[in-house]
Amino acid sequence: MASENIAPLLTPEGWELLNSLGPYSEANSLKTSTELRKAGHSPELISAALTQSKLRGKAEAKFGPFAANMLFTQAGLEQATRLNIAALHAQRFVAAGVEHVADLGCGIGADALAMATLERKVTAVERDETTAAAATINLMPWPNATVVNAEAQDVDLAGVDGVWLDPARRTTTTSGTTRLFDPEAFSPPLSFVEQLADRGLPVGVKLGPGIPHEALPAGCEAQWVSVDGEVAEAALWFNVLARPGVRRAALVIGHGGSAEVTSGTDFDPAGQDVELGPAEGYLYEPDGAVIRAGLVADVAKQLDGHLLDEHIAYFCAPELVETPFARAYKVLEVRHYNVKKLKAWVKANRIGTLEIKKRGTSVTPEELRKTLLTGSGKGPNKATLVLTRIGEERVAIVVEPVPGPGGRSRSRDVRP
Repeated sequence: MASENIAPLLTPEGWELLNSLGPYSEANSLKTSTELRKAGHSPELISAALTQSKLRGKAEAKFGPFAANMLFTQAGLEQATRLNIAALHAQRFVAAGVEHVADLGCGIGADALAMATLERKVTAVERDETTAAAATINLMPWPNATVVNAEAQDVDLAGVDGVWLDPARRTTTTSGTTRLFDPEAFSPPLSFVEQLADRGLPVGVKLGPGIPHEALPAGCEAQWVSVDGEVAEAALWFNVLARPGVRRAALVIGHGGSAEVTSGTDFDPAGQDVELGPAEGYLYEPDGAVIRAGLVADVAKQLDGHLLDEHIAYFCAPELVETPFARAYKVLEVRHYNVKKLKAWVKANRIGTLEIKKRGTSVTPEELRKTLLTGSGKGPNKATLVLTRIGEERVAIVVEPVPGPGGRSRSRDVRP
């Protein structure tokens, strides 16, 4: 693919041209391309340089200032670990006393970069030749990091005392990229990870956050991580990298810092020890990492709250309590879900801006919003509806978002 062609940049001329470009501008890309052609640069080099300039701009969200000196592929950037999370991975190996880490499936080298920065010796392995070349460039400032272009399963691990893996979870065909969900379809598969762990090696593996709990291997710690409300990954930790007594964890990272809630048991949806109750007081919408980790009931108990339904990831509490693990809404009214009556309610209250959230119902918020607002006029008021079910009853809960940092509630503090 032309967009993945970095070879023209791996020359003194190409590297100099790339680093001479200012911030990428889509509006000025044609003008820039024309000027570079007039300066005598080849169309292939210009295309590669402008593509990299664009990718570097996108990469700042994950890599900050490091992005300005890195090379990327589109797929490599999409799948790369955010640098702040990669630093957390690396710290696990440092805390466990691991000196030499094999990063199997290193991609463009984000995790290897973090480990090398913390003075670990790193053997970074990547099967794709173009991606391996990008990783080589990205790791050049660290002499303690080496890139190997090979299959993860074929690498000799002699001398390695810790392993990190980021399996490929997508397949690419002529029709596009398809996400894989079966852990045994990953490359390398989860069974290979377990084999390494069975040898007693300290092993960590990055997986997609949607991995089902029943697929988690026995004896590992599973940690789901979210950044600014977006669930980024599920990481499994084996042997000395796993924390004693922790089976599941949700790490929430935001502008105000980070917080974590943990459990020492497997998730049992039928065995959540928390009360059920009505929609009243304050409604809490848990962070995605909390939901994925199956820790909604644990957070509800921290806040003296109750679930609305044992299968729905909302809970209510009588007080407004500060927590990094959920966004809070004040419950104003609970209505039966009836489109005709909701439409009349919208009109009567002169609502012109309507936010609709939902869980446990097949309603499409965008379509319902259009239906409820059609013919009601452009009213001056705003409203938020939470559509869910309590048992067999479908309800529309009228709520008011609670202001606070990142939309989180502010009042009594509860520590994880």
